[in-house]
Amino acid sequence: MIEKMFELAVNARKNSYSPYSNFAVGACVLTEKGNMYAGCNVENAILHGICAEQNAITTMVANGERKIKEILVVGDGNTLVTPCGLCRQVIREFGDNDTLIHVAGSDGVKKTFKLSELLPQSFGPETLK
Repeated sequence: MIEKMFELAVNARKNSYSPYSNFAVGACVLTEKGNMYAGCNVENAILHGICAEQNAITTMVANGERKIKEILVVGDGNTLVTPCGLCRQVIREFGDNDTLIHVAGSDGVKKTFKLSELLPQSFGPETLK
């Protein structure tokens, strides 16, 4: 499963629109239903872009799904590209503390985290109930 996620994220990364940062990122979400949705980062001239993770998650939502089981993020080389703070919160919205986040370089997965490790003491939808 993780190999397919990696492949989809790498392919999405190739479509990154990152002319300002030159920092291409790809991501792939695995849902509880077993479906996978990929996304890439998209920048614009005012430097307010859409992260690859958000792109993959919004594609998941547009396809009627609401629950992330795992997400894989791929950058270039050996740099660990973990989700930014906003992406961590978006992952939390559709995941939970045990959602797995795989961080990969161009040669494969480097490290796997639980969301609770990257976003401790998180504020989630159940907090408002």
